[in-house]
Amino acid sequence: MLQLKTLDIVCSKSELAAIPDGKTLINTINAHSYNTAQKDDLFAEALSKGDYLIPDGASIVKACGWVKAKSRPTERIAGWDLFELEMRRLNERGGRVMFMGSSEKVLALIKEKAAEVYPNLDVVTYSPPYKPEFSEEDSSKIINAINEADPDLLWIGMTAPKQEKWTYSHWQLLDIHCHVGTIGAVFDFFAGTAQRAPLWWQRHSLEWLYRLLKEPKRMWRRYVIGNPLFLWNIWKER
Repeated sequence: MLQLKTLDIVCSKSELAAIPDGKTLINTINAHSYNTAQKDDLFAEALSKGDYLIPDGASIVKACGWVKAKSRPTERIAGWDLFELEMRRLNERGGRVMFMGSSEKVLALIKEKAAEVYPNLDVVTYSPPYKPEFSEEDSSKIINAINEADPDLLWIGMTAPKQEKWTYSHWQLLDIHCHVGTIGAVFDFFAGTAQRAPLWWQRHSLEWLYRLLKEPKRMWRRYVIGNPLFLWNIWKER
């Protein structure tokens, strides 16, 4: 079971920007992943034992204050914020970025857009099989593809908790030297196959409502059931 009050969480964007170079696993936490981790021990371990954890949700920022957590983030840091920071920084010096996850269609759109927005980056992609769990052979192929690419930045996008659990479980087999971010929906945001909420919704902590209104059939359980569940879980922890 994940305990918010004991987690080490990145507290600001300036702190995020100061993460040193080297092989580093960066995960995100929001209300949905917090709820999921209450019943998924491996997911809870992946979040708590990764190198850095960023508060991808205003609810997490507020809840850290409610439970008097040892980490008190001063602002929300979305997966998109991490993505933009790392991509801009690598583009300034040039290097190779790898996107592992999603479909061939989405990855092709990512390569096309990256060529325009980040012209100094060599973009490598890998689309894994679409299945709930990978076989040992699947994982071996993914690991080999990542190691052969030897990226300067690696993005894993397979939705939570799959992406965090896979990356954490195979971390020691990844012979790389770079920052690794598990950023799920950011693949679709950057590719243009999904749209982030407008700034007004983001600034008023309503991005979750925007996603619910845009995709009610897919998102209703996460938010209509998940938000009250999050409040209940936080109340119990407090």
